[in-house]
Amino acid sequence: MRFLADMVSQLRNEEEHIREGGGPKAIENQHSKNRLTARERIGLLVDPGTFFELGAYAAFGMYEEWGGAPSAGVITGVARVHTRLVMIIANDATVKAGAFFPMTSKKVIRAQNIALENRIPTIYLVDSAGVFLPLQEDVFPDTDDFGRVFRNNAVMSATGIPQIAAIMGMCVAGGGYLPVMCDHVLMTDGSGLFLAGPALVQAAIGQKVSAEELGGAAMHSAISGTVDFREPNDEACLNHIRGIVEKWGYRRQSPWDRRKPVDPALAAEEIYGIYDSSPGKPYDMREIIARVVDGSRFDEYKPEYGKTILCGYARIGGFAVGIVANQKLHAQQIDHEGHKKLEFGGVIYTESAEKAARFIMDCNQNLIPLVFLHDVNGFMVGRDAEWSGIIKAGAKMVNAVSNSVVPKITVIIGGSFGAGHYAMCGKAYDPRFVFAWPTARYAVMSGDSAASTLVEIKIKQLERSGKILTDEDKKELFESVKRTYDEQTDPRYGAARLWIDKIIDPVETREAITMALEAAALNPDVADFKVGVLQT
Repeated sequence: MRFLADMVSQLRNEEEHIREGGGPKAIENQHSKNRLTARERIGLLVDPGTFFELGAYAAFGMYEEWGGAPSAGVITGVARVHTRLVMIIANDATVKAGAFFPMTSKKVIRAQNIALENRIPTIYLVDSAGVFLPLQEDVFPDTDDFGRVFRNNAVMSATGIPQIAAIMGMCVAGGGYLPVMCDHVLMTDGSGLFLAGPALVQAAIGQKVSAEELGGAAMHSAISGTVDFREPNDEACLNHIRGIVEKWGYRRQSPWDRRKPVDPALAAEEIYGIYDSSPGKPYDMREIIARVVDGSRFDEYKPEYGKTILCGYARIGGFAVGIVANQKLHAQQIDHEGHKKLEFGGVIYTESAEKAARFIMDCNQNLIPLVFLHDVNGFMVGRDAEWSGIIKAGAKMVNAVSNSVVPKITVIIGGSFGAGHYAMCGKAYDPRFVFAWPTARYAVMSGDSAASTLVEIKIKQLERSGKILTDEDKKELFESVKRTYDEQTDPRYGAARLWIDKIIDPVETREAITMALEAAALNPDVADFKVGVLQT
């Protein structure tokens, strides 16, 4: 229990530091301009206590040569404004004047993609100096770079997703297109909106002009007509946004079934004492599920077959869901010849893959959102597994996940390795949200396995060149490789690169999934479910 609580405490301390953005001096500088910080703005905009931050660890440990970029210099998350669920994207001007690093673009695009998939109205609080020029080659040209942000603005608008932009500081160069491509544009006095600032204008065409005359709020309100509403300060601007949202109408409701939520019968805090990451102490995933689902009721599907994956129906936050979860307890299984065999927990066998594939298809047939709980080592290997058709069964499961049309939500609890990660709806398989516990490990294989494999290859390479390693050399090489690999499997490494949307306290699992389901419920459109060719 203690180790998991300690990990959560460490994460909270790190997140508190991340929330300081560019630090006290940068915050003081922002206030000296009579501007609020991004987090202060969000605090005034949203209903109290409703902001659910996403991507807080973006760029964690990256760009150190440039002084770092906490949260990639932009704050994103879902919240409620007058009870309406919205996506917030707010530039943090305390981090390099809100400039776009490569991960800044990717984080904004991830937030937009979540909004697109779930039809979430989006509010942009713009305060950015534009592209971080020293890294422009990694920010400017590709499909997940800066230009994609404006493309997404246009697509979101065409899809009918409301977008509001408030210019509350600088908005320059290509970044100027973002607010103007939204439904409503607000601008505060003292802010600037222009394709080229005064210095660049003078250098390019020799014209001397002040920032206010070139692109101030008064000019854009009265002369160019670019902004819809001119506001004297941040507070008035944020209050006006709330007034706009409060008057929105309602669209069609989604088909996902929801009843009045019922709290779990068992306390979520008990998860700390149930979960164990050590291989020698397998835990029962049903005990985790019982502390997440409504009334602790889990209607298990085929409980006596394919026991290393649990499948079943439940409700979370009132929403009907289908749960696919790796079972960590070892299980006895009887094969087709009547022989008993031991199946290792956390490993996907032929029977469990076939069961999961069928269950996933059933949920799509009946319009039930899917929740995946990861603690998977991978698929079983060896002669018996190959003879049983493990590749066919795994392909069937991957096909069902790939072609699912219902919302998919992924929670990485422990390991998420190799093809097991794919089959359990990893990031590449379009889950609406990816959450991870602090205990998550995310890679092709575990650190121990990878280190053993890589060291064995390295030893053979050295021996071919005539060098013989001592046992001490081999141990040192193993530890070096394992240390690097363990660092890369840490959830913070994945969250820094946006493979994970949020690292959550295990106690918050139910809250996170409920929020994700509420977001998914904003999109009423469901495609036809088709799986194509399935190997049988």
